[in-house]
Amino acid sequence: MTEPTPTAPMPTAPLGTSGTTASRLALGAMTFGAETDQSGAFDQLDAFLAAGGTLIDTADVYADGESERIIGRWLADRRPADTIIATKGRFAPPPGSAGASRRSLVRSVDASLNRLGVDAIDLYFVHGWDQQTPVVETLDTLSGLVRAGKIHALGWSNVTGWQLSRIMTEARRGGHVRPAVLQPQYNLLDRGIETEVLPCCLEEELAVTPWSPLGGGWLTGKYRRDDRPTGATRLGEDPDRGVEAYDTRNTDRTWDIIETLEQVAERHGRPMAQVAIAWLLRRPGVASVLLGARTVEQLNGTLPSIEIDLSEQDMADLTAVSAPGLPPYPYEMIEDFCDVPFWRDLGTAS
Repeated sequence: MTEPTPTAPMPTAPLGTSGTTASRLALGAMTFGAETDQSGAFDQLDAFLAAGGTLIDTADVYADGESERIIGRWLADRRPADTIIATKGRFAPPPGSAGASRRSLVRSVDASLNRLGVDAIDLYFVHGWDQQTPVVETLDTLSGLVRAGKIHALGWSNVTGWQLSRIMTEARRGGHVRPAVLQPQYNLLDRGIETEVLPCCLEEELAVTPWSPLGGGWLTGKYRRDDRPTGATRLGEDPDRGVEAYDTRNTDRTWDIIETLEQVAERHGRPMAQVAIAWLLRRPGVASVLLGARTVEQLNGTLPSIEIDLSEQDMADLTAVSAPGLPPYPYEMIEDFCDVPFWRDLGTAS
């Protein structure tokens, strides 16, 4: 058996009300088994562990389960006591099941446990809202899996403000195990959660663990205005890729944000990617930021973001240029009537 790699100190934060504390940087494993082979994945996991990281995040749909299998093989002889394994279910149900239904989740959790080779999942996320399944059924099922010792803590991902509020209300009403963590997209280019989702997280004491902190590579500075990406990058291979598609994000607002980010990065003598992550680490409610990489070199290029101490001016510059603005109703109306900035409780510049 391989001895655990010695770890360096890394700041930690509580994962909401779960009683679990995790490293402020997390390793996202979506590339494992797809863009990153097992050897490269092991290199990333070892480097993350050596940097003091503890939270490793995957999902049953990543590479059709291969991401979980790779992590399971790595865990077989490397796992230290403080490693926290998070996975998700909802989009890859077993045959004959649907979404976040009881049958689907019970089978999905058992399948993830088998692929990971563990007795319990430290943090289990429902990967998105399921319109077809009553949320009380999902909560009751998850609570039963916690009582059975198969899951230690619960989270949700990719929901709207009203959906998150419904989840938390039904958890209280039914005496179910309370979700403790939310995993949304959140970065300088996409601050959409600040309108309703993030305030709900703060109200409910949910920890936030954002994915896509670099906006699909946009915040690294590797893309250029009026120059469609090509080559071995995510957008080079697929310019229409999801929410980070080139034509969607190729806007004046994006380039204003990138210009300011570059200026702040130059003041610190750091890469833009590290500064973008450092900004996110300072946002209200954010406990741990997911780092996703194809190679260990890419991962090592983002891990030092934990060391950056942004000044108040740095934060103000980045927050102001990336401010998403408010819909006129009801948000701007609330500002006018109450004579207080809507964003005040989030500490942002409007």
